[in-house]
Amino acid sequence: MIGTIVNAVAIIFGGISGVLFKKGIPESYKVTIIQGLGLSVFIIGLSGATGGQDILLMISSVVIGTIIGEAINIEKGLEKVGLLIERKVGAKEGGIAKGFITGSLVYCIGAMAIMGALESGLTGNHEILFAKSLIDGITSVIFASTLGIGVAFSSIAVFVYQGLITITATFIKPFLVQSVITEMSAVGGLLIMAVSINIMDIKRIKVGNMLPAVFIPIIYYAIQPYLLKVAAAIGF
Repeated sequence: MIGTIVNAVAIIFGGISGVLFKKGIPESYKVTIIQGLGLSVFIIGLSGATGGQDILLMISSVVIGTIIGEAINIEKGLEKVGLLIERKVGAKEGGIAKGFITGSLVYCIGAMAIMGALESGLTGNHEILFAKSLIDGITSVIFASTLGIGVAFSSIAVFVYQGLITITATFIKPFLVQSVITEMSAVGGLLIMAVSINIMDIKRIKVGNMLPAVFIPIIYYAIQPYLLKVAAAIGF
């Protein structure tokens, strides 16, 4: 959990710094920097998405995961958490919720969050999460200077999300062969690209409701041997 704790703390300090220094950053700079970060996030997502070996699994994961996410309405849940925090601190309506949701999605989705948390739990190596902490800390300064203190509160989502992956990694270890991690990272990369589109205000995509897609490859590889047996039994 050390890597996840460092990651959460980096986001908190970055978010607070962004709020404190936002008046010292000209608006035009913030807009352009956010656009640049959006493009950078897109490339990070693209590099992850192209690392997958099974395009059909990626498509199926996104479809099935989105159906599950829409049924649960994860995005609405994230929004409610953000609004709850707003009411507790008496912030302006929408001010914290937007930063919380954006930060949660940006920092939780992707290869570094998944693979870093998995490696932390399986081997005790926190290097990936330490590197992610540095990146998240820097970007949270910029995000918070534009989106507000809600970005700092997204550290809660990061702590819970990555922490759960780290803790449960030992229990799902038999299924976590390299191919599973590769496909999970590929799906995560695709969702990161969607997050970048939201950051740049190109189109609103409910990425939160797509989050379950990242974990569909685990289920697929777990039941794959049985699917092959069924297919052989019916002559496929």
